[in-house]
Amino acid sequence: MRREITGFSNPTVKWLRSLRDKKHRRREGRFLAEGLRLLTDAYESGRVPEMLVMADTRDAHPLIASLEEAVTAEGGDVVVTTPDILAKITGKDNPQAVAGVFAEFDTSLAAVRRGAAPIWLVAQALRDPGNLGTMLRTGDAVGAGGLILVDDCADPFSAEAVRASMGAVFTQGIAQARWPDFLDWLRGGEGQLVAASLRDAVPYRGAPYAAPCFVLVGNESRGLPEDYEAACDLRVTMPMRGRADSLNAAVAAAVLSYEVLAALEV
Repeated sequence: MRREITGFSNPTVKWLRSLRDKKHRRREGRFLAEGLRLLTDAYESGRVPEMLVMADTRDAHPLIASLEEAVTAEGGDVVVTTPDILAKITGKDNPQAVAGVFAEFDTSLAAVRRGAAPIWLVAQALRDPGNLGTMLRTGDAVGAGGLILVDDCADPFSAEAVRASMGAVFTQGIAQARWPDFLDWLRGGEGQLVAASLRDAVPYRGAPYAAPCFVLVGNESRGLPEDYEAACDLRVTMPMRGRADSLNAAVAAAVLSYEVLAALEV
């Protein structure tokens, strides 16, 4: 159904705005993605928004036309509104011309097919949505199966994380679990757990990586708890040549993932 909205007080506008809040996203099981590139990546990954919101001042574009056609074919809603209202919905002063509402994905460990990829990324207590989005983007770049979020992490469906993922939120699997549940699941099948660490670690280059390899990084400020590191199959260290004693969590995951990728020759 295609309709036009011109009032800020419209219930649909209020509902869309509420999706910027984690509590409402969880209640509704829906999240917002903004921008033609993100929506196109979603579409090409087989995910069609349930609602497409477009600025009435947008320029004609064949990709927008294709999205509108796909949403309509799936029985979704197409909303045309003003740039000011779209800005209120997205919380950005200069919003993109289009935004979409998507159903959140199944984030249970049961949905993870560990043998589908040689590398998986795992983040424990990752709090920065930008880092989370960057890890999703890294996972896409190295051909990882997805990102498993352990313990209390940032919301992968927040606007900040979705934007930072540059579309990888739609190409990467996402799972969420507490540490004991994750560890039980991992030990129930194949999988090598590797952590960047300073405790009894070997150099990250030339380490004996094995697929499927689960690359684990910890909280941005605290790192991994000692007992979490002790549970890993392999601990590796990366040299720090300057005054810094550690890398950003997402950067560490990227560096280590590419080393694993090279070692596995995939």
